[in-house]
Amino acid sequence: MAFIDILIEPPSYGWQNDKGELIKPTPSELLKECLRRINIFKSRKNFLGFFGWFEVLCLTPFFIIFFVKFFTIKLLICGFVYGMVCMGTHGTIWYHRYSTHRAFTFKNKFWMFITRNLVLKIVPEETYVISHHVHHCKSDQPGDPYNANAGFLYCFLADTNHQRIAQTLSKEDYPRVAALLKDTGIVPNSYEQYLYWGSIAHPARVIANWILNWSFWFGVFYLMGGLGLAFACFAGAAVWAVGIRTFNFEGHGKGKDKRTEGTDFDWDDMSINQRWPGYVAGEWHNNHHLYPNSAQSGFLPYQLDLAWVYVWILSKIGGVSAYNNSKKDFLEKYYYPYKEKVKEEKSVKTEKATVKA
Repeated sequence: MAFIDILIEPPSYGWQNDKGELIKPTPSELLKECLRRINIFKSRKNFLGFFGWFEVLCLTPFFIIFFVKFFTIKLLICGFVYGMVCMGTHGTIWYHRYSTHRAFTFKNKFWMFITRNLVLKIVPEETYVISHHVHHCKSDQPGDPYNANAGFLYCFLADTNHQRIAQTLSKEDYPRVAALLKDTGIVPNSYEQYLYWGSIAHPARVIANWILNWSFWFGVFYLMGGLGLAFACFAGAAVWAVGIRTFNFEGHGKGKDKRTEGTDFDWDDMSINQRWPGYVAGEWHNNHHLYPNSAQSGFLPYQLDLAWVYVWILSKIGGVSAYNNSKKDFLEKYYYPYKEKVKEEKSVKTEKATVKA
């Protein structure tokens, strides 16, 4: 069995049937699996699955109270920008390009710590990184933890149903899996602790980081603009925390082939470049699948990439010591040949029109 196949715990309904076809569980099966995997009273090993939704629950009062007590158009805009742009861009920078793909290198742990805690901490690195390696190896195939071909709910509940690390890793394999998180600042559990907790990250450290992070940012927002701004930003984070669970379904065409020639250049999976996540978070998804290890994925002039802007600025002030950038390679291998092909086709059409005339 390949290493990639042992990373995450299969759901009770499995990834594929005997014919190798994707299993598409019913909504009832998906909900039952979710409830089983967030039940910390049944097993302590359900902690990370539970914690992801517990954080959403904790953010809900901020969302409600903001609209009931503090709502103004100005604060709504602040919350919207914080949730969509700040949270979204940070997700691309930290979880996507650095923690998973190591597209750039921090000069030291100080800049790594700053970037890790640049916004409200909501997603544990372990939940995202391990499964995302699998996603890239098996995009839109059985075993992809957020396979859009299995429907919206399959993707929406993926963090609980499909992203937990395998629970039966051997003593030899566990360090190899834990090493996938070695550059994120996480202190990994020992193998004995892993067997007890079922995770790489110790729950006590996850909770401590969460409390300190949220307390710090609530204090910062309060000092900047009072309770209204604090509740607005936390409300924006609540929207992001729910909305991010829909991204891969949208980003892979909702299970349909929505790739467009001249816009999407990776035809090995169903990922597509979308303007909204591209502009607000630097997530040009088809480009990213084409060059997953690139610190920049907005390759074309109109493809604003705020995540790349952050990395570029840090590189100029000494926070980032090295980065990969595949823009030149993309242009030479894909975009320029495409433009030349379009030019030739247009020329042929013109000649044919001239002959007919």
